[in-house]
Amino acid sequence: MRNAVKHRRCSKRRAGAAAIVLILALFLALFSGCPFAQPDVDRLNLWDTGPITLDPAIAKDFSSYTYVVHIFSGLVRLDHELNVVPDIAERWEESPDGTEFTFYLREGVRFHSGREVRAADVKYSWERACHPETGSDTALTYLGDILGVSEMIDGHVDEISGVEVVGDYILRVTIDAPRPYFLSKLAYPTAFVVDSTNVASGTGWWRKPVGTGPFKLREWTAGQWLILERNDDYYGDPAGVELVVYYLSGPPMAMYELGHIDVVSVYGPYIHRVRDQAGPFYPELAVTPELSLYYLGFNTARPPFDDVSVRLAFCHAVNRERISRLILRDMVGEAKGILPPGMPGYDEGLAGLDYDVEKARDLISASSYADVSNLPPITVTVSGYGNYIPEFLGAIIQEWQQNLGVEVSVRQMEPEPFVYNLKKEKDEMFLLGWIADYPDPHNFLDILFRTGAENNIFEYSNPVLDELLDRAAVEQDADVRLALYREAERIVVEDAPCLPLWHGINHVLVRASIKGYEVNPVGIPDLTRVTVDGSRA
Repeated sequence: MRNAVKHRRCSKRRAGAAAIVLILALFLALFSGCPFAQPDVDRLNLWDTGPITLDPAIAKDFSSYTYVVHIFSGLVRLDHELNVVPDIAERWEESPDGTEFTFYLREGVRFHSGREVRAADVKYSWERACHPETGSDTALTYLGDILGVSEMIDGHVDEISGVEVVGDYILRVTIDAPRPYFLSKLAYPTAFVVDSTNVASGTGWWRKPVGTGPFKLREWTAGQWLILERNDDYYGDPAGVELVVYYLSGPPMAMYELGHIDVVSVYGPYIHRVRDQAGPFYPELAVTPELSLYYLGFNTARPPFDDVSVRLAFCHAVNRERISRLILRDMVGEAKGILPPGMPGYDEGLAGLDYDVEKARDLISASSYADVSNLPPITVTVSGYGNYIPEFLGAIIQEWQQNLGVEVSVRQMEPEPFVYNLKKEKDEMFLLGWIADYPDPHNFLDILFRTGAENNIFEYSNPVLDELLDRAAVEQDADVRLALYREAERIVVEDAPCLPLWHGINHVLVRASIKGYEVNPVGIPDLTRVTVDGSRA
């Protein structure tokens, strides 16, 4: 789902802990002025940094994704168990050869403006996403299997030939080959329906979006709060809370302790308190695995990482197990490969690239550079503010210095442009993550590592891997297909376009009065499932 800095879909942005007392004082002053702070309103109070964009065709960072999936909707969606289920489309038919889908839309689905959604609105939304002027970095990835999409993205045609409006509530979609994951891709925001009148209102239309989802945007004051209100005309089950209030400033853990927010993600400095079974927080702790991969990527098009021996040396020189245990306090799972546990095709027997300093040094000697003194300057690009870098990254850089004698510098980019500009502005390495958009190995191996893929930030290319991925993409036998992906994963690990670090595990505190708040395996809570118990203070 995204780049996680979700890459949605890996970008989770963390707040620093500096100047807590001052920040909290400022926040409390802000909170007291919030027009939706009254205790008699049925609401859910959350903390976040806020979205970068609410345009479904553009959004690819984790935070933006979280809002977009509640304001907008598409033909299908993933349920809490990540199964494809009907959404705006009440049903569909698939041709015997698996290349044609006919979607039958629900009648009476309405935009937040009141206008009814028709099949032509879906076609408009997809063609807008694919239009070169929109500048979507996700359209080819999630709609590219449809005939005519690549030609429209390239500016050669004005409409998608594989999308046909058959009637007001019937849409026919033709794809280039039978692909088992195709419907899952349509659950990604790029395929969501937008209102053409809303879009025509100006370039900043998405700041006042008109969607079809279970919530409407009521108010958004940058740096203060963003408020979603229940869409009482929603075609599905109505949300259990009237308002969801996101506070966009203040120290989240302190706010949780003081009762100003109902849910908080737990990070390293607090984990010992939260894990204390005799403490007040332990009964409120929910721990759920995440289908994600966090990694250090190598720019394989730039020296010295154009040499696979150097890439492998940097991988073998890092003790991930020790770092995840001592610095990250066992809040993540060590990654041996690319696919996370729980993902179909996950290979429990994959050994990965172990910690072996002697092997790492031998690989440098065997490389085209022969000695570390011949390596060019190396910089890793990271997301963040104020020269703060994660403690674990500092430990990794120290291990490279101690084990290989290599100095690595760090260059920060602000979180807002990081995910969207990284492909053009990266240095020799970059720190990033990827959270699954759908439970299929295609979503990791093909989308991240295929030659020329939009999310192949590594500039990596392997024709043997591409051929395997082509076969796996259309293979109809599930066992054969997963075996092909396991083979593809082994190739990626051995070629080392990245150093896999860990798979995410979400640690969240949820007040006892809040029912139904659960983070699913792609890191997103379904806010429609949440209710507030009457005993809440």
